[in-house]
Amino acid sequence: MTEDTRLATSTDVPRVKAVTDAAYHHYIDRIGLVPAPMEADHAADVAAGRVFVAGDPVVGLVVLRTETDHLYLDNIAVHPDAQGTGLGRRLLAFVESRARELGLPEVRLLTNAMMWENQKLYERYGYEVVERRVDGPYDRIHYRKLLNAPPVG
Repeated sequence: MTEDTRLATSTDVPRVKAVTDAAYHHYIDRIGLVPAPMEADHAADVAAGRVFVAGDPVVGLVVLRTETDHLYLDNIAVHPDAQGTGLGRRLLAFVESRARELGLPEVRLLTNAMMWENQKLYERYGYEVVERRVDGPYDRIHYRKLLNAPPVG
């Protein structure tokens, strides 16, 4: 883990929810529904060891799911007060480092097609579009980054 990223504990759950809600709330009007990360079971994700947080108090987080052939970045959230500080880039670098530690060859993630800012960010850091797919009410763009590509940072 990086010096500013640690495994979340149960006492972090309220802040994990608060940061996620703050990071995604402005998308509700744009996409016409509540973004999926806002409806996640944060307590269950923390209890399962899937959430890593940064800051004291927590201002950024990632939710990771380890699959057999990749690390899935289920959520990355940075509180609006901490945006523009490089924390998002450091969290992405942490995700890639974690995948390498686990011996996994790639990171996968998705974002809503209406979240243009995220698409530009992921592509800037070497993630490639795999497909665009509608999942229920969500129009999503799926990305991956093969870890033989240069690391973020």
